[in-house]
Parts: sequence; structure tokens; C-alpha cells
Amino acid sequence: MAFVNELEDVNSIMMTAVQSLLEKYEVDPKQIGRLEVGTETLIDKSKSVKSTICQLLTDHGNHDVEGIDSVNACYGGTAALLNSLAWVESSAYDGRYALVVCGDIAVYEPGPARPTGGCAAVAMLIGPDAPLVVEPALRASHFENAYDFYKPNLNSEYPVVFGHESNVCYLRALDNCYQRFADKFEAQRKRPFSIGAEADHVIFHSPYNKLVKKSGARMLLNDYQRDSTLAVFDETGDDVEGSVRVADGKALEDTYYDRDVEKAFVNMAKPMYESKVAPSTLLPRELGNSYTASAYTGLLSLIDSWHANDETMRPDPDEHHGKNVLMFSYGSGLASSLFSLTVVGDTSEIAEKADLKNRLDQRVFKTPEEFTETLLKREHRYNQKGYSPSGNPEDDLFPGTYYLQENDEFGRRKYARTPLDPATVAVRQISANKKKILPKIN
Repeated sequence: MAFVNELEDVNSIMMTAVQSLLEKYEVDPKQIGRLEVGTETLIDKSKSVKSTICQLLTDHGNHDVEGIDSVNACYGGTAALLNSLAWVESSAYDGRYALVVCGDIAVYEPGPARPTGGCAAVAMLIGPDAPLVVEPALRASHFENAYDFYKPNLNSEYPVVFGHESNVCYLRALDNCYQRFADKFEAQRKRPFSIGAEADHVIFHSPYNKLVKKSGARMLLNDYQRDSTLAVFDETGDDVEGSVRVADGKALEDTYYDRDVEKAFVNMAKPMYESKVAPSTLLPRELGNSYTASAYTGLLSLIDSWHANDETMRPDPDEHHGKNVLMFSYGSGLASSLFSLTVVGDTSEIAEKADLKNRLDQRVFKTPEEFTETLLKREHRYNQKGYSPSGNPEDDLFPGTYYLQENDEFGRRKYARTPLDPATVAVRQISANKKKILPKIN
């Protein structure tokens, strides 16, 4: 489970992600025309996180950048992504890139929810000639008013959580999105939809991995309700203990508390989970719940899995061409969407630049006692003004990390960056000196 001390806040972790993307991919900041942020880690009730990140663009003379923050628990990152896609497809599009940033610091008060925290930020570039394409006109959503997880206490960053109710809300949202997605797919493609036949991979919003396993099984249950004659269900037999036949005659809404149905479909889903879901769970399992970034750390994990066993990370670029990836995004309160990505280009550069294995290996591990002490300090600093965080950024943080330098007496936050590793600087200087042909922006 990743966590941060008082040197970092949601502004700084997002600035780190954005600057990393701009440098690794040599993106001219002036070529960013839209910047959308998804987060629920708010440190100001009026000033957006996007406005703080903007300094990375305005320092290069780019002030013409549309977009703002999207807030609804863990769904904000997907809202930011869909908004940016709509801008690129619209008459307002001016040919520049959209930049989507989603991330959160997930922390809980002492109790059973505390181990489900985490932290991450993801930055995504949206524009022409992308290796991943969101399928147009093929997504389904489910929204309703619920109080499964919310933050009514403005003097604390801890949420109010009804864990059991939240799990049911999540699965109910998944059921509704899946059924609507399948209906739309069948109407458009004129053929039946099932998870086994139509999805190469599935990525779920991941509060914790056990719920992800249940979610894969839940999709099979939905398929069973739609067509119990599918070949995959023939293997269970009629009288075997744990058979999926236990779901016969039961409506989906009557199965949320049915342990027999859950057990039967989780067992049946194990092969599907290993092949279609597990490759996307690396970062969610290593970093914990990152709220708005969760589904997109899953996407990066999946891309990494395609190239992790190749020494050069550059196998046949056509190996994964045409693969379909279903993505389910959920935010309490509640908001959810299921949409589809298709691989149309070489993703090896993403895996190479992410370098997940090496970066995960460089982590510094802390004890539960140190974690608890860190959260106590964050509680003390929350909403405090007129201080500079304790600690030495160059000792505590990775090279190239933005950190909170000062929060003055008026609550104005100032940020600085730790120096880049000399080896990294040298590599980027060599790269910058080479002639680089940028993709044409139409």
C-alpha cells in the first residue's frame, strides 16, 4: 500500500505525473490544449487542482488550456477522460493534445477500512495516432443516489464508509452497466455478447483485489442470466456441489447476499480471471486503492504485462494489435461506466517508459507503526496554514518529485521539485539532441 508523508499532497503528486509524461515523451507544453483532472482528494473548496498543475504549462507560455476538475469519488478520472475525448471529437477541437490526470491519496481513520488505502496518480495524453482507441458509441453507465462512501466532514480527509453496502452498490452498478453494454453491443454488432467471446481483457476499478475477483465472476453470472446455454456453462454439470445451476430462477438483485451463487461463479471464473483480469492487477495490488487512478493503473499494468518478459520490451508490434479491453469504472455515491478500448498500435514504448519493475523495486518500505505516525501528522496538518513540511525532500522522495515547500498564512501553497537523477538527465539530453519526428496533428 503506497502512502505519502506531509511533503506531498494531491497537487504535488499530479504535478509529478504530468511533468514525467511531458519529459519522457518529449511533449511540447504548448501542444496541450485541454487539461482535465479527476480527483476526490480536495485541499481547497474553490481553487481547482488543475489550476495548480497549469504552472507546468504557463511556465512555457501556454495559458490557453481548457478543462477543470471532475469530482465524484473514484469516478472523476473517467469523467475527465470522457470529457477530453468529447473535446477531441468536437467542433471546438483545435488540433492540440488533451491531457488527463487522475489521482488520489486514499486514507482512512483507524479501523477495518484503513488497510484499503493507497496512493497513485496517472497522466494520459489524448490525441491523434494513439496506440489505444476508445470505441465510439459503445459504453454504458449507471448512476444513482447512494451513501455508501462519502466525505461530509470538511475538517478531515477521512471518509464515512459503509463497507458492506459499498460492495453491493459496486456490484449493482456493474450488473446494470454490463447488461446495458451487452444490449448496445448486440444492437450494433448484430451478434450475442459474452465476456468469454468478446473481451480479451477486463479491467475493474480496484478498491481491493478480492472484489475484483468477485467482479469477474459477476460478469459470468450476467452471461448466465442472459444465456445459460453458453458452452462455458456446460462444464459444471447439473448436480455438482457448487454448480452454477444454483443461480437458476434467481434475479440478479436477489443474489448479492447469496454465498452459494457467489462461490459457484467465483470458482468457475478462475481460468477467466487468470487470463483476462489478473494481468491488470499488478499496480492495484502493489499500491492499494488509488480512487480515480485505480482503473488506469490497471491499464498500465496490463500494458506492462504484454512486454515485461521481453528484454528489449519491443516484441512484434502487431502481437497485441486488435486486442479488446473492457474497462469498468466505479465511484461511490454513485457513478459508473463500462467502456471498451481497442489496441491499434505499438504499446511497447509505454511499457518501456513506465519501467514498472525497476520503479517498484526502488520503493522504500515502512512499518505499520511508521504509517500510523505519518497519518497522525497529516491529521495535524490538515487545514493548517503557515507552515513548511518537515523532512528532507531529497532524502525522502525520488528524484524529479514535486513536493509542498510551503503553505503560507493565507493557505497559498508553493511547490518545488527534487533534482533529477544525473543519469536520467544525461539520457534525456541525448534524446533531445536527436532529430525527432513528431506525429502530425490533424
